[in-house]
Amino acid sequence: MGSALSPAGARTGPIPLDLEEAILRLKAERDALILAHYYQESEVQDLADFVGDSLELARRGKESPKPVIAFCGVHFMAETAKILSPEKTVVVPDLEAGCSLADGCPAPLFAEWLKRYPGHTVVSYINCSAGVKALSDVIVTSSSAEVILRQIPDPVVFAPDRNLAAWLEKRLQRTFVVWPGTCVVHETFSERRILELLAAHPGARLIAHPECDEVVLRHASFVGSTSALLKHVVTSDHPAFVVATEEGILHQMKRAAPGKELIAAPPEDGCSCNTCPHMKRNTLEKLYLALRDLSPALEVPDALRLRAKRSIDRMLEMTAGLSLTPVGGRS
Repeated sequence: MGSALSPAGARTGPIPLDLEEAILRLKAERDALILAHYYQESEVQDLADFVGDSLELARRGKESPKPVIAFCGVHFMAETAKILSPEKTVVVPDLEAGCSLADGCPAPLFAEWLKRYPGHTVVSYINCSAGVKALSDVIVTSSSAEVILRQIPDPVVFAPDRNLAAWLEKRLQRTFVVWPGTCVVHETFSERRILELLAAHPGARLIAHPECDEVVLRHASFVGSTSALLKHVVTSDHPAFVVATEEGILHQMKRAAPGKELIAAPPEDGCSCNTCPHMKRNTLEKLYLALRDLSPALEVPDALRLRAKRSIDRMLEMTAGLSLTPVGGRS
């Protein structure tokens, strides 16, 4: 038995033994949509209506007629859903599920830093707060950044991920002004241990997310967003892959490509850093409580929401032709 956080912070009420059944019942009663990022625990992914990356889930939240969105991801993702759908109730299982990239680029400091670069187009990775989105000209995701940047002339400020920026600079043969942030998960993969793993599995290919450091990316046979990595595993003829991104994606990979050997890329010795501690804060119990109490609910002040929405709308407009279909879920 457990208890829930009420709006006042007190914990009240019992937790049912069959959480999955209770969540599905509440989802129907609330007429809710459950969205889950690829990095969520497998049992959360299996209960979601849609599983996807940031861009896919942003689109699904906006397009859904459901009045309630239960967003199983980190704070900035649910915040994005609320920015796009202010009339909907957007709840998160754990309000403390943050992001090292978003936390490492506070809007007031970012605003001061931008004063050094007048005339630059501000391109921000979606892993940022509403405040940073409001200071940006366009938002990008790892699946859309290259497409969008090909439509934007220099000079460009890119924030907040320096590794993604470096990969895009190499792809596009350009140079950006870059905010020096990193993801705690992707920054910790060990080049030495990955090479040892590839030597032990000579038939395996390394695939990696572009948030990884260049010392890892240079060994990868394929670099792409979480959705692109999933698609590559399914469509490639290779039988085995070492996967350098948060280990939660392996659940969908195993479902979509059951015949493939999938190996999580190792971080530094003695560390479980390939698991995002923020993503894993969301549990079935907390999802149940969020749907039961419609809390914690995201609220974004309207003036801030409207400024942030402009940069997100521009992203959606500039990626309208991309075919990015969420996988998994119960729909």
